[in-house]
Amino acid sequence: MINTVNITVRVEKETKKQFDSFCDNVGINPTAAVNMFIKAVLRTRQLPFTVTDVDAREIDKKQYKERAVESINRMRETSVLNGNSKMTLEEINAEIEACRKEA
Repeated sequence: MINTVNITVRVEKETKKQFDSFCDNVGINPTAAVNMFIKAVLRTRQLPFTVTDVDAREIDKKQYKERAVESINRMRETSVLNGNSKMTLEEINAEIEACRKEA
């Protein structure tokens, strides 16, 4: 049998309720989730998320920009796959106008 010890952690009541619900939804108990977290930290020798002192609004701006660039790149790839990557702005606007008329 594995030798285990208890760890006591204090969290807000609503946070625990949401965590318990999450664990239930994914089919694990909170103890298993905490053990997974601890083992991931020990395996990678880092926290599984970034800890930073950056203002949250700056993070939101950065994440927004990153998501926008990712979206543009996905659209570009889709355009190449669909064979319309060489369309002019006028052709694109004509396509948009045609779609609006159909709607």
